[in-house]
Amino acid sequence: MAEIRLKIRRQDGPEDLPYWEEFMVPVYPKMNVVAALKKIQENPQNSQGIETNPVVWDCSCLEEACGSCTMLINGKVKQACSTLIENLEQPIVLQPMSKFYVIRDLSVDRLKLFDALKKISAWVVIDGIFDLGPGEKVFKEQQRKMYSYSRCIFCGACCEACPQYNERSPFMGSFIFGQIFLLNMHPLGKISDHVRLEALMGLGGIADCNNAGNCEKVCPKGIPLTEAIASLGWKTTLYTISKFFR
Repeated sequence: MAEIRLKIRRQDGPEDLPYWEEFMVPVYPKMNVVAALKKIQENPQNSQGIETNPVVWDCSCLEEACGSCTMLINGKVKQACSTLIENLEQPIVLQPMSKFYVIRDLSVDRLKLFDALKKISAWVVIDGIFDLGPGEKVFKEQQRKMYSYSRCIFCGACCEACPQYNERSPFMGSFIFGQIFLLNMHPLGKISDHVRLEALMGLGGIADCNNAGNCEKVCPKGIPLTEAIASLGWKTTLYTISKFFR
């Protein structure tokens, strides 16, 4: 059976120094990166034949729906479950995303993504004693647009590719634009659109976006983030002007 060489950037803990370790893994047709990592897990032996600790990484759905297996594969941010070995040049270099704190090996802490969702109130308020009624009708054209933004899996790929998303910047990440755009279109979500626009105009919001456009290029779901950024830029301007007449 043919073998492939994996070069993996490892780190034993958040405070430890990173190091490189190489592995030889038997390969079969249509094998993905997750399967290769599982082969190492079954027999944790590096390319020199020395026993080592199994490589740590995150995965759950194995069908590009959860985003947890996102990592740098040959220098590009991808999902390990949907990236096929046969489409990659060797040696295959695996690294954790650089914009997030490393927990161990390829596993990173993406908690700040969810902190950003809290900051922008990324939910629809439906709890209470009031009668919500039957709700507004959402027409097909609006449904299609909302669906394209609802596909976000919070993988962090857009943040990894964004030059503005780093330790020196308060920018929350371009995925927030898609979520605000989606929720402000929702029949119930738009009730709180002013709350999200206020958050968007605050620290880490739209003023900290440099419109590089990398986010849309690397999004595994093809979410039209640049469209959301442009639209929300206009809406925040109108909202700011409207505040002067209240």
